[in-house]
Amino acid sequence: QVQLVESGGGLVQAGGSSRLACAASGRILSVLNMAWFRQAPGKEREFVAALSWTGASTRYADSVKGRFTISRDNAKNTVVLQMYNVKPEDTAVYYCAAGGRGSLTDDYAYWGQGTQVTVSS
Repeated sequence: QVQLVESGGGLVQAGGSSRLACAASGRILSVLNMAWFRQAPGKEREFVAALSWTGASTRYADSVKGRFTISRDNAKNTVVLQMYNVKPEDTAVYYCAAGGRGSLTDDYAYWGQGTQVTVSS
């Protein structure tokens, strides 16, 4: 079993930066593929970024490519989503996910509770 807890986020101005962290317990992240998803009000949950368990492979949604970076710190059992040049359309609840692959929500077995990111224009 894996428990995921997100932190970070909050209110950030457009063009600014924000850092989200996902801390895991129960099973080490170093053997799990990890991902971030987000869900804006009235919309379906969508893929943001993914990182292979080796750390060698990353994947990003076109909407965040070049602005967001996903990384992992296996020593701290943490995955980080660093967001740069944020836009109002990045406003959403961000979820950490583990144990899947690809960009589909159904692929991931474990989920955090989510953390709110609000970008003001």
